[in-house]
Formats: sequence, structure tokens, C-alpha cells
Amino acid sequence: MSELNLEDLRKLIKLIDDSTISEFKLDNNAGTSILIKKKTTADVLTGQYTLAPPMAQTIVQTPDDKGDSMQEVAMAEELQEIVAPMVGTFYRAASPGGDPYIKKGDQVEVGQVVCIVEAMKLMNEIESEFSGEVIEVLAENGQLVEYGQPLFSVKKR
Repeated sequence: MSELNLEDLRKLIKLIDDSTISEFKLDNNAGTSILIKKKTTADVLTGQYTLAPPMAQTIVQTPDDKGDSMQEVAMAEELQEIVAPMVGTFYRAASPGGDPYIKKGDQVEVGQVVCIVEAMKLMNEIESEFSGEVIEVLAENGQLVEYGQPLFSVKKR
């Protein structure tokens, strides 16, 4: 293998950046070693993916009867996350420009299709494993998602 010049290296970085590869390593016989790693959104935000516990706590502040101080009222909501069962591209709708399967505030039922994850050119319909209200959509349409990455936050019934 011949030596890589700066232009070749730029082309290699562009190819990797445009692909689904997250890490690439190249070693040649001359002792040169190149390691290219892509940072995902989750790497930037948290350093790694972690699944949230099923119970989340929200703090709401309300004025007391006198109106001169605030008291904290903790409300526990039972939240579950619908997570990506595989690595792939997340789609909220069945077709580009189509209505999303679910959106914030919608009610979901067990077995209801909530999104599509495309993996290796196969469109995989992802179904909800529980019933409840969609509290938040956690992934962007067209985003590459990892196995176990939270896609939706749902308040179970």
C-alpha cells in the first residue's frame, strides 16, 4: 500500500462520514496507523447511552397560601421508553412527507406501530410493548439510532 497524502485522507474521512461506519482503523506495512471515529449525538451529550429508570420525578413549584414563598411538590410519573431494537435509521412515518405514526400527546396501544427503523435496506416496523400517552419523541426523523437508544418516552396507563 502506498503512502496516503492529505487529499486521500480527506476523501477517506468523507467516505466514512457519509457511511454508517462509526469507527475505522487502517494500518500499513510502513508503520503508519490511522484511526477515525465518528461522534454520535449521544456521544456528544452523554458519552454513552444509558436507559432511564422506569420511574421519573418531576418537580413542580406552586405558591403557598401566603403567596410569599414557593413550596415544592414532587409528582412521580411512571414513564417507560420505547427503545431501538437494532442499529439503523429512524423514521417517524411510513413515507417521506407522510403523517408520523405517533406524536407527542397521542395514546399508544400494545402492538401499535410507532416508527420504522431501516437496517440494511429493510424497513422494520417497531411496535409498542405497552399502552400509554406519548410524553416526548426522543429521536429525530432520519437520525441514525443505536441498539437500545430511547426513541419515545411514554407514560404508562
